[in-house]
Amino acid sequence: MPKTADPDVRDRLIGLAAARLAARQPVSLRGLADAAGTSTMAVYTHFGGMPGLWHAVRDAAFATLAQELGRMSPTDDPVTDLMATGSAYVTNALTHPDLYLVMFDARGGPDHPDSAGTTFAVLVTAVQRAIDAGRFAASTDAEGAALELWAMTHGLVMLVITEAIGEDDLNRHLPEMAIAAYAGFGDDPVAARRSVIGIVPFRQRSP
Repeated sequence: MPKTADPDVRDRLIGLAAARLAARQPVSLRGLADAAGTSTMAVYTHFGGMPGLWHAVRDAAFATLAQELGRMSPTDDPVTDLMATGSAYVTNALTHPDLYLVMFDARGGPDHPDSAGTTFAVLVTAVQRAIDAGRFAASTDAEGAALELWAMTHGLVMLVITEAIGEDDLNRHLPEMAIAAYAGFGDDPVAARRSVIGIVPFRQRSP
């Protein structure tokens, strides 16, 4: 009877590859196999070779982000939901920093080319809801605003990951930066603050 591929080995290989890529460490077929406690053949069995492993690692990174975004429950306030989207992004990044960094590594593209676009579309949709509800100006470009918010959030996340600032700093500054951005898109600053207050960008989950 043919031996089936062990999903635990696959997950270990992805996790080890992500950690080494994030740390900018050399990644070799033999080194990964040894660290995972398996043979080099396992890389071919699960991924067809090293290029397939790079694709799988990035695909796993986007899948993890999509899962975190999927935890959200929409409310009647589109600006609250927009801030919650940013919070989900931050939580994913700081809970899975290795996978997060791999999302921006050029050494491999996602197995499904739409992975990155699908997750970005969640943010664009959240911005569009605020426009449609009259909270943001009708002239606001949803994609442009989403890109601005993404860049802002990514910048703070990277400062935390590289230990330039702490999680408390992010929790203190991101809401204020978001309120300023929302006001720039046309929202009333008081209404923006009311929508954002109470949302903690990153709260460590209990094990």
